[in-house]
Amino acid sequence: MRSIWKGSIGFGLVSIPVKLYSAVQTSSLELDMLDSRDHARIRYQRVNENTHKEVPYEKIVKGYKLDDDYVILEERDFEDAAPEKSKVIEIESFVTLNEVNPMFYETSYYTEPETKNNKAYALLVEALKKSGKAGLARFVLRNNENLCIIHPLQHVLVVTNIRFAQEIRSMDDLNIDNNISVSKKELDMGLALIKQYEEKFDVSKFKDDYHGELLKIIEAKAKGKRPTIKKLKPHKTKNDDLYDQLMQSLNTK
Repeated sequence: MRSIWKGSIGFGLVSIPVKLYSAVQTSSLELDMLDSRDHARIRYQRVNENTHKEVPYEKIVKGYKLDDDYVILEERDFEDAAPEKSKVIEIESFVTLNEVNPMFYETSYYTEPETKNNKAYALLVEALKKSGKAGLARFVLRNNENLCIIHPLQHVLVVTNIRFAQEIRSMDDLNIDNNISVSKKELDMGLALIKQYEEKFDVSKFKDDYHGELLKIIEAKAKGKRPTIKKLKPHKTKNDDLYDQLMQSLNTK
């Protein structure tokens, strides 16, 4: 793996030099956009809107429109905006991990200490494990400020970006009636159904089946065939009574 960021994790007065590596990868199939007439690949070009000519990558700059003109930003401007956050993931507080709403999670990165036998790195891993806490921090990556949590995974510190509060939309506009009454009998049956399907979380049991099936179709079409498609069998219930539907669900497990 190739590191995407180099800096340090700030833990009180302790500084731990680290590298960041992407911890996730896509499992989707890479599909190219083609011209349906001759199957030639469609390419995107960076075109000057005035000259209509392609612009070389090294000639592209970033600018912010202020009034009727652009202010051009250089690389040092991004660093000068927050020099400490560009090089340091400073832990500002510690939080209980299960108090972080899953809606806030974005993407995760592995951290690797600059030196293999970094004692401060090992200490932070063990301290987080023992306390059940995670570090809450901010840092700059790719010219964007990121809010993140630092949590242990086995012997590795993981940095997981989380969204800022203002990025979560309000629920106020949703058309949901929160005054619907649920009977005790229905609630007990719902809890029984949850209990029946309860198991320890093991994400390795789940695979990306959709793209696997799509690949089978691609391979079959390459051979001039059309694979047999599994028909969707909708679940049928005898009536619309919620209690009866829950009861049938318990009996089909």
